[in-house]
Amino acid sequence: MYKKILVPVDGSAAAARGLEEAIKLAKDQNAKIRLIHVINELMVVSTYEATIYTGDLISALRESGNKLLDRVKQQVANAGIQVESEMLEAHSGQAGNTIAHDADHAHCDLIVIGTHGRRGLSRVVMGSDAEQVVRLAKVPVLLVRSADAKS
Repeated sequence: MYKKILVPVDGSAAAARGLEEAIKLAKDQNAKIRLIHVINELMVVSTYEATIYTGDLISALRESGNKLLDRVKQQVANAGIQVESEMLEAHSGQAGNTIAHDADHAHCDLIVIGTHGRRGLSRVVMGSDAEQVVRLAKVPVLLVRSADAKS
């Protein structure tokens, strides 16, 4: 039986599908949902350093992340599920590591994460936070492919 389900959200269709499945599971298991949004500061600094003041960009990312968390937190609450949320910052440059660490730290017993289902070169180029979570997590991980994922 799951008591606390971690769901990372980023505003993507894949994350929305993951949240839908987590809500179904939480209802079935009478579990609480922990929502997190991860800001990857290292990616911001290395990508935009030359053109924009990174402090302003990170502040904007925090603001949009808070809006996202408020919106999905309300979605979960409207489904009648206990919910908590937190914004996290990935100082290591990899969101997957932050997600796996948070699941352990917050005593979650399942992670539900949406994935784009990329393969081959696109996975190598884009990276895979979901794959990293699977490798690092100490608890079970449910991967939910987005509706637009290619087989």
